[in-house]
Amino acid sequence: MHSRNITMIGAAIAMGALGLTVAYAQSKNPFHGNKSNQYLGTMKDIPAALHAVITDPEGKLPDPSRVTALQTKGLKWRPNGPPGTKPGEADIANVYGDPDKPGPYAVFYRWHQGAFSRPHYHDKIRHVVVVSGTWWVSSSTTYDEKTTYPLHAGDTGTDMPNGIHWDGTRSGEKEPAVIYLYGEGPVATVFVDTKGKPIPKEPAAKK
Repeated sequence: MHSRNITMIGAAIAMGALGLTVAYAQSKNPFHGNKSNQYLGTMKDIPAALHAVITDPEGKLPDPSRVTALQTKGLKWRPNGPPGTKPGEADIANVYGDPDKPGPYAVFYRWHQGAFSRPHYHDKIRHVVVVSGTWWVSSSTTYDEKTTYPLHAGDTGTDMPNGIHWDGTRSGEKEPAVIYLYGEGPVATVFVDTKGKPIPKEPAAKK
């Protein structure tokens, strides 16, 4: 990941996906539709002294009461998957909230080359933004990596409620696939057989 602030990028895309809801909410705000009084016009109308180029010093980190920022160095990655999943296969890092608890959440998934989940579905909608690498996904009920389709950095996807899918990244890719995923918790993951039927949970081991 080359961005210093991938969280802000993901949040911006997330807000874009929710644009209709936001616009509706703003329509009741008496200030909705107002205009800036700071240097009206386009980029060419901004005074040269206020333009910045890449060689100029950077500003301060935004005030967290106005804009929060989580940089890549602050992400806390951990293995993601069933018991026995090893570091370096699939990783997850929480951005905000928790998929297992009520409320909105966002996470990063990092799929290392050759690692895939197994056919499953979720009971709630989940939105995906590919941040880096190539994310390979399939809607087949049968695990066969040759059925996966590539989505690249900047592409988006949506896990529809109860929509069977599975994902990861293929062997031979130059880098892991990192996706930004957000939705509303709690969300359940249900694995399916080759016919798309939920696989019953194994009974708890007797103590």
